[in-house]
Amino acid sequence: MSRLHDAATAAMRLLDPETAHAAALAGLRSGFGPVDRTPPDPLLATTLAGLSLPNPIGLAAGFDKNAEVPDAMLRAGMGFVECGTATPRPQAGNPRPRLFRLSADRAVINRLGFNNRGQEAFAAALAGRPRTGVVGANIGVNKDSTDRVADYVRGLERLWGLADYFTINISSPNTPGLRELQGAGALADLLGAVDAARRSLASSDRTPIFLKVAPDLADGEVADIVEAAVTFGLSGLIVSNTTTQRPATLRDARRDEPGGLSGAPLMAPSTQLIARFHDASAGRLSLIGAGGVASGADAYAKIRAGASAVQLYSALVFEGPGLIPRIRRELAASLRANGFASVAEAVGAR
Repeated sequence: MSRLHDAATAAMRLLDPETAHAAALAGLRSGFGPVDRTPPDPLLATTLAGLSLPNPIGLAAGFDKNAEVPDAMLRAGMGFVECGTATPRPQAGNPRPRLFRLSADRAVINRLGFNNRGQEAFAAALAGRPRTGVVGANIGVNKDSTDRVADYVRGLERLWGLADYFTINISSPNTPGLRELQGAGALADLLGAVDAARRSLASSDRTPIFLKVAPDLADGEVADIVEAAVTFGLSGLIVSNTTTQRPATLRDARRDEPGGLSGAPLMAPSTQLIARFHDASAGRLSLIGAGGVASGADAYAKIRAGASAVQLYSALVFEGPGLIPRIRRELAASLRANGFASVAEAVGAR
């Protein structure tokens, strides 16, 4: 990555976070994004729920809500990209300010509220791109929806065939009541409807479907979610979304802003949760580890806890795109140093 991109990242941190994010997207749309020309390391090539990845480092949903720049992020060195969250109808989200850097903690708080242009614009963006690289679609519900299950089904039906995998997002803390769908009864209703929709769309098409869960789960909830996911044919889980908890270690003056906390403080608890899901699923589900990944060591820890791949977003706010090839190099070095011949061999080897 060039010094120009490093300088751009530093300049972005001088702007309001949401303004900086919009500027970053504009630059990527205009072709000013970095291109990682590092030769791919065959040690990092892996599979995720049947999808072939050049490396297990992915971009989490939230960065590219409207599927505007997935290919630019693949060129920057990501092994896969998840776009969204896309809701059936466009919505503005919550009032600004709603995005806060906690620089002292290497963390971010957001209460964006699924701001996006809607699934029609999302579908058009996906349909207009070449089908190269693995790009997933994260789908959600409108805040004023009267039938949230129907919103998820509608998203699956509208976007089917346009994405390499889907994520059912029931874990954002910024849409009131959304996390209640993680309860056993509500989750069975939702996943039953999703499974029925998938079967009606293409009985032979096994496009992977993931469920994105919150980090604040009790042991009983972990077991219930695993069994529901297996029962209704999901491919895996994304562990995890942002947390509503505020660790006592937070130092930044904005630490008490309402919303979901992401970044470094989420690394340890989300990794512990991955291990719990790995034990409960016993190989029946693929796991994507998200929360606090900012180095190859972080990615390696999540893989050893049970993740087949990882996602990041908040660390890019502080480190910029040069972080992506560095994480890959560090992860490969950790795998080699510990005698692993592949990413898959290290999954769950804690």
